[in-house]
Amino acid sequence: MACFDEPVTSRGRSGAALSLGALGVVFGDIGTSPLYAMKAVLGETPAIDRASVYGLTSTVIWTMAIVVCALYVGLLMSKDNEGEGGLLALLALLRRHATSKRLVVVMSFVGIAGAALFLGDSVVTPAISVLSAAEGLKIAAPSAGAFVVPIALVILAGVFVLQRVGSGRIGFLYGPVMLVWFAVLAAAGVVAVAQRPSVLQTLSPTWAVDYAREDPLAAFLALGSVVLTVTGAEALYADLGHFGRPAITRSWFGLVFPALVIAYLGEAAHVVGDHGAARDPFYGVVASWATIPVLVLATLATVIASQAVIAGTFTVLHQAGGLGLFPFLRARHPSEEEGGQIYLPAANWTLGAAVLAVVVGFRSSTALASAYGVAVSATILTTVVLFTVLAVVQRQRVRAVLAAALGLCVLVIAASTVRKIPSGGWLPVAVGLVLFVVMWTWWVGRARLRRSRARDEPALADLVADTGDAADLHRHAGTTVFLTDDGDRAPFALRFLLERESVVPEHAVIVSWRVDDTPAADPHETDAEVEPVACGSLELVKVSMTLGYRDRLDAQSVLQRAVERSPKTLAGVDPDQATYFVSEPLPRLASGGLPRWQQRLFCGLHRLATDRVEQLRLPRDRTLVVGKEYDL
Repeated sequence: MACFDEPVTSRGRSGAALSLGALGVVFGDIGTSPLYAMKAVLGETPAIDRASVYGLTSTVIWTMAIVVCALYVGLLMSKDNEGEGGLLALLALLRRHATSKRLVVVMSFVGIAGAALFLGDSVVTPAISVLSAAEGLKIAAPSAGAFVVPIALVILAGVFVLQRVGSGRIGFLYGPVMLVWFAVLAAAGVVAVAQRPSVLQTLSPTWAVDYAREDPLAAFLALGSVVLTVTGAEALYADLGHFGRPAITRSWFGLVFPALVIAYLGEAAHVVGDHGAARDPFYGVVASWATIPVLVLATLATVIASQAVIAGTFTVLHQAGGLGLFPFLRARHPSEEEGGQIYLPAANWTLGAAVLAVVVGFRSSTALASAYGVAVSATILTTVVLFTVLAVVQRQRVRAVLAAALGLCVLVIAASTVRKIPSGGWLPVAVGLVLFVVMWTWWVGRARLRRSRARDEPALADLVADTGDAADLHRHAGTTVFLTDDGDRAPFALRFLLERESVVPEHAVIVSWRVDDTPAADPHETDAEVEPVACGSLELVKVSMTLGYRDRLDAQSVLQRAVERSPKTLAGVDPDQATYFVSEPLPRLASGGLPRWQQRLFCGLHRLATDRVEQLRLPRDRTLVVGKEYDL
């Protein structure tokens, strides 16, 4: 098998099963927003009166309608990269269609910024979700308030520790648990709305419009907290390849959206009747006898939401590595049952430490609410920008105009979150900024390294022509395989043997590949092209293929399939006995070009990246790595 990041696709699964699965994976984050969102929104108004509560509730409902229903479900999800969605898939699609190199650079800048901010937000999401659920303990037993933070720390630590074993054995429970969660949200909301049915008036946008007209500044500032109700919307698009648009759309309109609307209506109705409930409107709606069961259910739901965010982080980093936007990290499958799951140990422990530090530092969901939303709105905005530019490139004017119009709404929301930066919003922004510098440095540094190699390494055809008739070449028995990501250039490991050692293997094979801006190539084992390259006494065989950015190369498997398909051309080649040569370009500090600090950062990242032997899944006892320095 040559590729090991195979997604959980919708193939072979019923519509009901897909919709249930989507509940547990796609909607965990946005589905747990009622735990803390309304509390933050109501905290934006100095007076808890009927007009303010109804105006803010209407704003919440119509923000979800615009951002999730219209933007994500209606527009963004209509554009996929061979079935895959998400910000990086959109960037890859744009890179494939754009004809201007300058446009590609600018949009890569935007895409990297969006991905970095998404990763920065991943530090906050598990913390605020689990903290908000654990805070229900103060409602059930006020004297137990001191245990909220320790309990949240234990739960989150357990979530990150269990990442290494995967969720294959319990993952099937995620959907049913979230189904019960949304049912409870709706049921509690219906009871509260029945006691004050006038709250149904807020379904009309006139309440939101009137609230904004009466106090434009207050309405604008409130959007900074209203955005908390759409955090997790990006998961609808990111998980498009796992469940497909129909299943996600059915789940959203059939259950999730109605349940969330009813939940927010119920919280608003309760607060209007009891202004003191604004301190924690979610648990205020819950009957006293149901507080403990709902607390347990809320904790399970937030654990599921955290699991989805962590898995999404792994996926983004893994895809970024394939697109050349981030160093390759050691990856493995934690579960045989779920082949699409991927586990990045370094990312897991780094993220885990950061999340625990955030819980200790902020200590409450109210304090964390200020840190939440800034990066989310910016990530949504970058996605809209990429979509709009792609629509223009593809001459889809209607989509471009619609995206631009909805993008203006998102821009207003993003602008309203800027004031939250000093009070906590700096955290995800700072993490995102650091990751942006890392990703941009890696992308630019690799490009400079490629240019340096291209200037130094001769074309493969020229090397064969120049050395093929040399009389002093000594042939040695066995098979030697040279691996390179540039099939047109001569690997410097091959040049070293030919020019320095005057040695040519009896069976010399060059395995080359290029990464396309598609998620996965059509099984690249079968697409490998086998081509003999010979001149005089020098005979080589070139095996070349195209990979998707989600694919990972298993060189031995690819070569074995090539031998089976072309037994004559590759006669005598035995992948299990071959010696493998990996040409490893090493960055070297140089004057000019990148700033010195950026060169040093790239060199450090290059040392930290997964080594090529592991990346290509080669046998260490039969692999030689030949390094050569190139100026940055």
